[in-house]
Amino acid sequence: MVKAAIDTTNIRIGEQFNLKISVGETENVILPKLLLQGLEIVDSTEVDTIKNSLVRKYILTGFDSGAFYIPQQQIFVKNQAFLTDSLLVNVATIAVDTTKVKKFPIKSIKSEPYTFDDFKIYLYIFLAALAIIAFWIYYFVIRKRKMEEDEPTYRTLPPYEEAIFRLNELDEKLLWQNNKVKEYYSELTEIVRGYIERELHVPALENTTDEVIEMLKDFKDSEAIQTSTETIKKLKELLQEADLVKFAKSKPLSLEIEEDRKDAQDIVSNLKPKPIKEDDELE
Repeated sequence: MVKAAIDTTNIRIGEQFNLKISVGETENVILPKLLLQGLEIVDSTEVDTIKNSLVRKYILTGFDSGAFYIPQQQIFVKNQAFLTDSLLVNVATIAVDTTKVKKFPIKSIKSEPYTFDDFKIYLYIFLAALAIIAFWIYYFVIRKRKMEEDEPTYRTLPPYEEAIFRLNELDEKLLWQNNKVKEYYSELTEIVRGYIERELHVPALENTTDEVIEMLKDFKDSEAIQTSTETIKKLKELLQEADLVKFAKSKPLSLEIEEDRKDAQDIVSNLKPKPIKEDDELE
């Protein structure tokens, strides 16, 4: 029913030989995975049908000298187990006639040729160093120079010119036209307060509305500034309107916003320090 056969029982190390397993049945046959000890499978064929029999061939070899058995293989035919015969294979070493073998001196260790992998770590270090140097050059030289070039020009202008310049910039932003009324009044009053602080040398940006107004009234009473009561009144109304917008969520009409913008420029134009007379300079 089942049969295992080899084409030779004696090989030399590394030589190949054939093992053929045949089964006298073609249906309901289960061939096992070949189990070997001391021998190795080089290749195998697909199961073939020959004259109502199943045949499978294996190419085997051995790399250790000695006698090795191909053990019995269990094959199932129609759910019934059958065993093949065990086969003995002798693997012999190749005899070497030392009297005829030419002897050579022991060779020195030969260094391997350099490859990219030998240098890639140095390349990565070099590229990383270049990246770090480029970053520092950009951050401390180019970026600093660019920031200096991009600084707004109004910072170097006199207080009045700076205030007018910034008011025109504010107009171009179209903040209140885009429903950003709170941002508009914050920047508008910051420009006016900044002008007062620079022109009169008082902390107008830090003080409250009432404190700024009282301070200007004192300056006017002492004739330390040149302005009118109407200008101080406009300033008070502008700062109070801005406080209502920022803190009470007031929403002034478009005409009121435009009037406040006009008042802001009038305040800047009509609020000046008292000119120093020549007699005062001599004193």
